[in-house]
Amino acid sequence: MFDFIRKHTKWTMALLFLLIVPSFILVGMNSNPSTEKGRVVAKVDGTEITQPEWDRAHLSEVDRLRASMPTLDAKLLDTPEARYATLERMVRDRVVAAAAEKLKLSTSDQHLARELQSSPEIAALRRTDGSLDLERYRQLLGAQGLSPETFEANVRSDLSRRQVLAGVANSGLTSGVAADLALNAFFEKREIQLARFNAADYVAKLNPSESDIEKFYKANEKLFQAPEQASIEYVLLDLDTVSKGIAVNEADLKTYYEQNVKQLSGAEERRASHILITAPVSAPAAQREEAKAKAEALLATLRKAPDTFADVARKNSQDPGSAPRGGDLEFFGKGAMVKPFEDTAFSMHKGDISDVVASDFGYHIIKLTDIKVPKQRSFEEMKETLEADLKKQQAQKKFSETAEAFSNGVYEQSDSLKPVADRLKLEIKTAANVLRQPASGATGPMANVKFLNALFSPDSIEKKRNTEAIEVDSNLLVSGRIVQYTPARSLPLAEVKSSVRQRWLAQHGAEEAGKDGIGKLAVWKAAPALAVLASPIVVSRQQSQQLSAILVNAALRADTNVLPSFEGVDLGAQGYAIVKINKVVSRDRPAEVAAVQERNQYGQQWASAETLAYYNGLKDRLKAEILVTKPAVSQQNAQAASSR
Repeated sequence: MFDFIRKHTKWTMALLFLLIVPSFILVGMNSNPSTEKGRVVAKVDGTEITQPEWDRAHLSEVDRLRASMPTLDAKLLDTPEARYATLERMVRDRVVAAAAEKLKLSTSDQHLARELQSSPEIAALRRTDGSLDLERYRQLLGAQGLSPETFEANVRSDLSRRQVLAGVANSGLTSGVAADLALNAFFEKREIQLARFNAADYVAKLNPSESDIEKFYKANEKLFQAPEQASIEYVLLDLDTVSKGIAVNEADLKTYYEQNVKQLSGAEERRASHILITAPVSAPAAQREEAKAKAEALLATLRKAPDTFADVARKNSQDPGSAPRGGDLEFFGKGAMVKPFEDTAFSMHKGDISDVVASDFGYHIIKLTDIKVPKQRSFEEMKETLEADLKKQQAQKKFSETAEAFSNGVYEQSDSLKPVADRLKLEIKTAANVLRQPASGATGPMANVKFLNALFSPDSIEKKRNTEAIEVDSNLLVSGRIVQYTPARSLPLAEVKSSVRQRWLAQHGAEEAGKDGIGKLAVWKAAPALAVLASPIVVSRQQSQQLSAILVNAALRADTNVLPSFEGVDLGAQGYAIVKINKVVSRDRPAEVAAVQERNQYGQQWASAETLAYYNGLKDRLKAEILVTKPAVSQQNAQAASSR
C-alpha cells in the first residue's frame, strides 16, 4: 500500500487540490467588452446565464481538464454534448448556491480550517514545526490566479453549498432485504431461444421497378443531397509563429543560469528502506498504540543488529510493495513521500536508522541506504538548453500578448483578414470544399467542430464576416471567413440512382423481414410446437452471450408468469427477431464479501437517486430552465450505448 501511494502521491495531491477549488471559478482569455452581452441560455431563480458566460465557463473547464489529463483528446472536449454538460453544471451550481442562500447555510472558521488542513497540497507547505509557509502558499494560489483571501472565501462558500445536497446524500437508508430483492431481480437469468429474420436475407427476393425507385427518391430527396460547402481563407496564430522573432542575449542566459542552476541540475534524491507497521490514522487509539509498541520493539532489535534490517523488514513489514525487497523503496525526491517520512529521510546520514516515525499509514522505521547528489553542470554545458527554455518562456508571454491583439483585430475589422495578417506578419491560408462537419482525415482547424460551426453560422455565410478568434488547440488560435458559399442541393436522380436503389432495398428488406417475423410470432404463440428456433442459451445483464442490448432487454423484461412465452423484437434496419423465454434461472449466490459490497453499492445508488430527486425538486422550486436545445446523441455515442 505505502509503495503504491509513494509512486502516485503527486497525482493524488493534484487531484484532491482540484476537487476543493469550487467549480464556479470561471477564467477566460477571449472575453471582449463589446461581446459581453449575449443571448440568455439559462435562468435560475430569476438570474440569467448568458452565452458569453457559458463560453468562458466551458473554456475554463477545457483548460482544467487539459491540465489534469494532458493526453486527453482535445476533440472530446469541444463537442456539442460536452458544451451542454458544462451548461448543466453551471445551472446545478446556481441552483445549489441559491438554495444555500435561502436556507441560510454557512461554514464556520473551524470547518474551513479542517477542510484546508485535510488538503495534501496545502499540508505539503507546512514547515517542520507545523506552521504554514505563507509565501509558498501565496505562490501556489497565485499560479491559479487567486489570492489567499479569495481562495478561502471560495472554499467557505463551496462548503456551505455542499450542505444543500449532503443531508440527503448522507442519509440514504436501504434494508438488506430490499437490496437483496432488487439485486436478485436485476441479476436474474433467462433461458431463451432465438429466431432471426435478417433484412439482408430478404433483399435478394426484391426487384424494384423504375417507378419504385423514382417514387422513393422523391419521398426522400433530402437523403440524396450534395452538402453545403465553402471556399475559405483563414489565419493561424501559434507559438512557433510568435517565437520566430525572439532572440535571447548572453546576459539574460547567464542570469537565468545563476538563478536556476540548482533546479536545472536536478534535485537531490535519497534511497531508503523502511519497515511499516500499519495503523491508519482513522484506527482506534488502542490499535495505534499496539502498532507503535510493535515498531519500537523491532527498533530495539535493530539497534542491536543494524545489519539485519532487510531480514527484519521481509518478516515484519506490512507494506506489501517493499517488504519482499527487504523494505527497499528505491530512489525518491522531495514531494514523493508523506511529509513525516520525507522530513526524517532527508535529515539522516547514509547508513542511519531512524527512530519510529508516525504517519497517516502507521509507524515506520527508516534506514537511509544511499544519497544521490546531482552534479552541478556548467553554463557552457547547459547553454543550449537554457536558450531553448528562455525562448519558450518569452514566446509564451508574447503569445498571450499577441493573442489579445489577434482576437481584437479579427473582430474590429471583420470584413477582411488582411489587416490582422499584415499587422502580426501572419500568412493567409486558403481551403476549398470545406464542409460543416470535419471531413475524413482532416487535421488542424479543418477538424475542429467549433471552428467549422463558426464558419457556417448565418452571420458568416450571409455577411462573409471573420469568425471570432477560436482556440483549436493549446497555444493555437484561428479565425476564418467564407469567400464563396455553395448551399446544399439535391442531386439529380441519374447521379444517385445506385444509392437510391440500395436504400430502397435496405428499407423494404427490413419491412419484409418484419412482416414475416410478426406473422411467425402469431403462429408460434398459437402453436409453440411449430416454432423453429436456435439452441437454448442462458442470458443475463452480466452475460449477454454477444447479443445486442435490445434482445437481452426484451428477454429480461418479458412477463414470466406463464412460460414459455414469445416476444417479438423490431431490430430496425437489421430486421426482426423472436425471443422464446423457456424458464427463469436464479442468479448464483454471491460470496458474503461480494454480497456486502453489492448491498453497499445498491445503497449508494439509492442515495444518489434520492439526491437527484431532491435536486430536481429544487430546480422546479427555483424555476431553473435551460433555454437551448439539448444536442442529440451522436451516432458514435449511440452505437456505444447500444453495445453495452
